[in-house]
Amino acid sequence: MLIRIYNARIWTGEKYIENGELWIEDGKIRLVSQVCPLIYLPWDREINAEGNLVMPSFKNAHAHSPMVFLRSYADDTALDEWLHTQVFPREVKLTRDDCYWLTKLAIAEYLSSGISLASDMYFHLDGIAEACQECGFRNVILEGITEGNGPKDKLFKRLEWGMDTMKKTGNLIEYRLGLHAEYTNSEQNIQAMAEFAKAHKMPVYTHLSETKKEVEECVERHGTTPAVYLAKQGLFDFGGVVYHCVHPSDDDIKVLKEHNVSVISCPASNIKLASGIAPLQKLVESGINVGLGTDGPASNNCLDMFREMFLASGLQKAVLSNPSAMDGEFVLEMATYNNAWAMGMNNLDTIEIGKSADLIMIDLHQPNMQPVNNVLKNIVYAGSKSNVLMTIIAGKILYEKCEYNIGTDIDEIYSKCGEITKRIISQ
Repeated sequence: MLIRIYNARIWTGEKYIENGELWIEDGKIRLVSQVCPLIYLPWDREINAEGNLVMPSFKNAHAHSPMVFLRSYADDTALDEWLHTQVFPREVKLTRDDCYWLTKLAIAEYLSSGISLASDMYFHLDGIAEACQECGFRNVILEGITEGNGPKDKLFKRLEWGMDTMKKTGNLIEYRLGLHAEYTNSEQNIQAMAEFAKAHKMPVYTHLSETKKEVEECVERHGTTPAVYLAKQGLFDFGGVVYHCVHPSDDDIKVLKEHNVSVISCPASNIKLASGIAPLQKLVESGINVGLGTDGPASNNCLDMFREMFLASGLQKAVLSNPSAMDGEFVLEMATYNNAWAMGMNNLDTIEIGKSADLIMIDLHQPNMQPVNNVLKNIVYAGSKSNVLMTIIAGKILYEKCEYNIGTDIDEIYSKCGEITKRIISQ
C-alpha cells in the first residue's frame, strides 16, 4: 500500500512543517518533508490534506476497555462503593466473548478520538487481543494480578500463558507484566511478581497511590508508602509504570525517578471519583516521564484524549495558581511521545522515516480551530474529537470522516454490546 498525503501541516512530534508532504509505504513512513517536486509513483491513494494537520496519533497509556458495558451505570458513587458493590460483582459475569465485543466498541471510540493504541489491564486478555488484531488496533496488554492469582507457581503459569498467548495473537499486540495494586496483593504475591520480572528483565505496571485511603492503609500495613514499599520488594528493579499517582510522597517521587518508573495520570477519572488531583508539575520537574490515560469508561466515562489533555493542563494551573504550569505543547507531547515511551513503544513516538505510520489528521477548518495562531496549543485548549478526520494505524486508514474500516459493521457492534450489557445488568 503506497499512500501520499500532501498539502499538509505536519507536526512530527519534534518539529512543525507548515507546508509538508508525507508518504507511507507498507505501513511505514517513507518520506516526510517540505513540499518537494512531485515524483510520480504508483500511488494506491493520494490525499489532499487541504492545509489540515497531520501528527502522531494519541496513545492511551491506561485503560480497561471492556468496561464500556458499565458506562454511566454507577456514577456519582465513592470509589470503594463503586468498585465493591457495582463493578466487581458485574465484572465476574463477563465471558471471553463479552470482552471481545466490548473491546470492539471501545476501539471504535478510540479511533474517533485519534487514539491508535491502548494499554489494557483487565482479564480475558485473549478476547481483548483478538478484537484488537482483527480491527487493526494496537494494544499493550497486561494482567491485573491480584491475590487470586497466587501462589507463586500458579502466578508464574498465568504470566507465562499471557506472554505466550499474546505473542501468538499478532503483530499489533504487546504483553507487559501487570500487578493490579499493592492493596489487592499479599507480600508473597508481590515478591513472586518481582522474582518473575527479574527473571525476564521486564518492567512492572501497577495502580499506585490513587486515593488517600490506599496510601494510609499501606502505611498501616507496611510502615511506608506504596511506591517505597513496592520498590523495596524489588518490583521496579527493571523499571515500570504506575497509574494515577495522585498522592505520592516526596520519598515516593524520589524512588520512582531512581527506578526509571513512568507515571500515567488519568485526570478525568480521578476528579470524577473524587480521588484528587495528581501533582503533575512536581512529577515532571522531578524528571519523571509523565503520560496520560483515560482509565476505564465506567469511571471516566469517555475515551477521549482531548479531555485528558485539557484537564492535565488546566487543573495544574488552578491548583498551583500558576497559568504557566503544564504548558499546552508539553501536554500534547505527554499524550503522544511520553505515552509511547512509557509503554516501550518507541517506534511510535514521532513521525520519522522508517517508523510505523501511526498518524491522525486534525481538521483545522472548523470554528474551534480558527484563526490559526498556535496550532499545537489549540489542540489542547480548544480541540475535540470532532476535529479528528482520520486515524491511521500501521499505514491502514481505520477511521475517516465518521466511517470505520475495522472489519465489523459498527451497528453490529452496538447491538452485540447492548445485548451483553442487558444480560449482565439484569442478572
